[in-house]
Amino acid sequence: MTDYLYIHIPFCVKKCVYCDFFSVSYDEPTVKAYVDAVCKELSLKKHHEGTVKTIYFGGGTPTLLPAECFTTLSDCLRDNFPLSPDAEITVEANPGTVDEVKIETLLSLGVNRLSVGVQSFEDTELATLGRIHSSDEALKSIVSIKKAGLKNFSIDLMYGLPGQTMESWRKSLTKAVELSPFHISAYELTPEENTRLFPLIKSGQITMPDEELILEMYNRTIDYLNSNKYEHYEISNFALSGYKCRHNLNYWNRGEYTAFGAGAHSFNKGIRSKNIADIKSYIENLGKGKLPESESSIVSPEEVLKEFIFLGLRKTEGINIRLAEQQGLSLVDVSEELLNEGYLKVTGDYLSLTRKGIVISNTIIVRLFEKLGL
Repeated sequence: MTDYLYIHIPFCVKKCVYCDFFSVSYDEPTVKAYVDAVCKELSLKKHHEGTVKTIYFGGGTPTLLPAECFTTLSDCLRDNFPLSPDAEITVEANPGTVDEVKIETLLSLGVNRLSVGVQSFEDTELATLGRIHSSDEALKSIVSIKKAGLKNFSIDLMYGLPGQTMESWRKSLTKAVELSPFHISAYELTPEENTRLFPLIKSGQITMPDEELILEMYNRTIDYLNSNKYEHYEISNFALSGYKCRHNLNYWNRGEYTAFGAGAHSFNKGIRSKNIADIKSYIENLGKGKLPESESSIVSPEEVLKEFIFLGLRKTEGINIRLAEQQGLSLVDVSEELLNEGYLKVTGDYLSLTRKGIVISNTIIVRLFEKLGL
């Protein structure tokens, strides 16, 4: 059992048009039955060796849960898993679903980090995304977080949105920095096939910004956040010194993690597994004392190498060359052309993307796979 835990809370007021995560509409009786089922899963997977370093409540919208449900989950976690005294405990929060009372409840239960899904401070862009909150509600939520005394919060933003301009993106970035979060995530909107957004783009009802503008937005993001002391530590993530997200760093370091909840994914001892992505079946399985796993697979040696490279290059620190050699990869030798072209660089024992390479990271990673015969 690993020291990094993820708990999936799949309930939403309304599904956003771009979202391809497993989520369902909020229904209080179902929510309470679901929380009881998660507690049963926690009990079935409990361990008392080592201490838990991070817990991450993702969704969906975890902050839709009533306070008593969070209390139940917190008690179950502590009954089944020994927590490190400095464990990072993160809850994803959507504006409009948090107030000072709920935040104080979370803090009293040991939550010490919130990730706030703002996405944009422009109301027209929020409407296009199908978000349930306005810019004003986002500001009020963050003011409530700060009033409650929580300084370690992250703001999520999205660029490359339909109708978004360089000026509107600049305004969202500026507003985010003015609110003094310790962490900012800036994600490019990527339309996925199984979302409501995809057919709208396909039919021409919605037009995406051109690639040149999206690249300009990304470059602006890096420059502006760096100038405000936010370290660019992963392709889409920036943090003040000492406040990188430890839970997500474990993913990018290809560390193991155990997940709970419907549709949640785990990675343990070289095996990736997934829980049933159906609320009713998930609850029924755990009611019978049965783990709700729907599939599992051993990660092949080729997949291990690809993940090692792909995840390693997501971090601006890059890949440890010595660790790569232990896996039989002579990365510097096969990267000679990409190094000469200025897409990769070697700093000490690390191979990483340059600024020129990071803006087209997927292309560079594919070229590296090809050179390695992966």
